[in-house]
Amino acid sequence: MAVKRFLIFDFGASNGRASVARFDGNKFEIETIHRFENIPVYATEILYWDVLRLYNDLKIGILKATSKYKDIISLGIDTWGVDFGFIDKNGKLISNLEHYRDKRRFEITENFFKVISRKELFNLTGGLILPGISSIFHLYDLKIRKATQYTNAYKFLMLPDLFNYFLTGNTFNEYTEATTSIMVNQAKRRWEDRIFEKIGFPKELFCELIEPGTVVGILQKNVIEELNINPIKVVAPATHDTASAIAGFPIVDKKVKENTLLVSLGTWGIIIQETSKPIINDLVYELGFANEGGVEGLNMLAINITGLWIIQQCMIQWRKEMGENFDWKDIDNLYPKAQEFKSYIDVDDQIFSQVSTDMRQTIINYCRDKNQNIPENIGQIARTLYENLIFKIKSKINAMERIVNNKIDSIHIVGGGSRNKLFCQWLADSTGLKVASGPAETTSIGNLLMQLKAEGEINSLEEGRQISYNSSEILIYEPNDSMRQTWESHYEKYMKFISS
Repeated sequence: MAVKRFLIFDFGASNGRASVARFDGNKFEIETIHRFENIPVYATEILYWDVLRLYNDLKIGILKATSKYKDIISLGIDTWGVDFGFIDKNGKLISNLEHYRDKRRFEITENFFKVISRKELFNLTGGLILPGISSIFHLYDLKIRKATQYTNAYKFLMLPDLFNYFLTGNTFNEYTEATTSIMVNQAKRRWEDRIFEKIGFPKELFCELIEPGTVVGILQKNVIEELNINPIKVVAPATHDTASAIAGFPIVDKKVKENTLLVSLGTWGIIIQETSKPIINDLVYELGFANEGGVEGLNMLAINITGLWIIQQCMIQWRKEMGENFDWKDIDNLYPKAQEFKSYIDVDDQIFSQVSTDMRQTIINYCRDKNQNIPENIGQIARTLYENLIFKIKSKINAMERIVNNKIDSIHIVGGGSRNKLFCQWLADSTGLKVASGPAETTSIGNLLMQLKAEGEINSLEEGRQISYNSSEILIYEPNDSMRQTWESHYEKYMKFISS
């Protein structure tokens, strides 16, 4: 068949990229053509996303792609979850988008749960409730303080919906992203009216829910004229980056898939097992798990943990001290030489969840307050974070097995964390499970697969994952039995520390 090209936009919480996929009918190659930073901005004591700058990077990506390739079939956009904006009746963006780590979101949570309890919210939606972070808490806060953007809102648009609106002029809410709002009944795949009624959100504020793989329009006239390009079809993939990442996993053996834990490790660590429908029961709730929407009606039984966020925040400070040329490769050279298992920390402690002017000092203070040994240098801090992140993942594997009543026999890790070979080996050693690693960019792959489906190149996710497998390099890490007992003994100490 003739080669076809598709444009992929992946907006992460710390950076983004535009890529062009070349598809020959059996395999694809993905070329990154534009990378950009995603740097939040403080203004009037509020932390904002610089959304118009991000939109400008989106347009730069379109220009670079169309300048190099004249045959782009379609484009698709995925972003992180939970954040949203409003347009008014004239179709204009009312306000910049507030960051999900803005401190005001955390302050409103207690009052919110007086209106709807956390357990009731879970039972209504099955969703992954992140207190203070999930969209519903911010929306409630805007309503209570009668914020200008809320009182003048015409349509509620999650971030990828907003970008697609800028491009096409069409309004909708894509399903996988909408599930991160915690206002969607995932058992019925629709907005939950009882939440709107209890909290007083006007139902007409919300758009029609559409499924991944839907063609949502073509670039509108003003975009075409501004960029001086030809029309391009716009497809909504799984616009939540986690759902796209899981769609892109190169797993083709059904039996392997059923017994494999999927880990997407970036700013967040997301631990997932695919299920045919949402699992909503007391055990899921008590263990902190929940459901997120996937493609083709699939469900993701998931839990979020703090992933690489803490070390990413440390890197900001280290680069101030060491210079901008200080790189992740430098970290990889330092941490293996540091003292092992020096300190135990809970990476999910709320003290680590907010933006810090000096995360390194936050870690030191935490260890001092918890009577832990204090990590003394860059290598020690990095090793402490990686070891304790592995302990956290291991604890969630044990919990997942209780929920699904099935033994996990392998792990497949993707995202930025999958590039860290020693981390992957440690994960195998600590769990006693085989670990498959890569590709790192399954989010872009999942985005592409839904564009292929919209184009009629594939008929199902199963076909798409075979193509992902054909096109991917996957590394395998077998557990080192000689290290298992060492990890196990320290894991027991870690669990005692967590429980205390």
